[in-house]
Amino acid sequence: MKLLSWNVNGIRACMKKGFLEWVEKQNPDILCIQETKAQSKQVLMNLPAYHRYWNSAEKKGYSGVLTFSKEKPISVAKGFGIRKFDSEGRFLQLEYDEFYLINLYFPNAQRLLKRLDFKLEFNDTILDYVQNLRVKKPKKGIIMCGDFNVAHKEIDLKNPKSNVNNAGFSPKEREFFTKFLEKGYIDTFRDFDKSAGKYTWWTYRVNARERNIGWRIDYFIINTEFRSKLESAFILSDVIGSDHCPIGIVLS
Repeated sequence: MKLLSWNVNGIRACMKKGFLEWVEKQNPDILCIQETKAQSKQVLMNLPAYHRYWNSAEKKGYSGVLTFSKEKPISVAKGFGIRKFDSEGRFLQLEYDEFYLINLYFPNAQRLLKRLDFKLEFNDTILDYVQNLRVKKPKKGIIMCGDFNVAHKEIDLKNPKSNVNNAGFSPKEREFFTKFLEKGYIDTFRDFDKSAGKYTWWTYRVNARERNIGWRIDYFIINTEFRSKLESAFILSDVIGSDHCPIGIVLS
């Protein structure tokens, strides 16, 4: 079973760069998209093999997540019931027999960390939410994927020293990610690959992608109880169409 995730930085723009052809070629069982920047009625696509589930932001042209699934889920949830988060279209949960699949687009702390408090509150809300899921349904796996907007360790970005106090690499953001994993979750890519130079986002400036000056801020996270199902995790860094590239896992 192949699961993919990709921050497309605008689904309509990405479709003009071969998105549909790429999906058909990859043929994932589940595909999670972040930063759609669109409402469902604004996008026409022909992918008959998939059920589609949208959670768009109230603000037009902003945020939003979308999940494609070959199998129809048992249930779908689009928020926590906290308006300031739910209005931004950052959460989409599909429930299956064996696991919950949560598509996430975490807030950016922004320049001068002006939205750091908002992000940290969102982080805590997510952690509380999934911990409660583990209590309610202890036999089910939990899979979280998407753009977490944080590089966890120095190995996860090209220039850590010059970014210590910048959004996405601030101490409080990194501390949360460490705490998150310590609660019983696995960064799937690092479970297989501990090498440097593996990134998922590159600024459009200074030819960063060609020079591989990037950040690894997109993740598949699973709970430790589900580790036995994980066969591989990977980054598709050669896929063009966004300032991010897709990532994926394969489950048995």
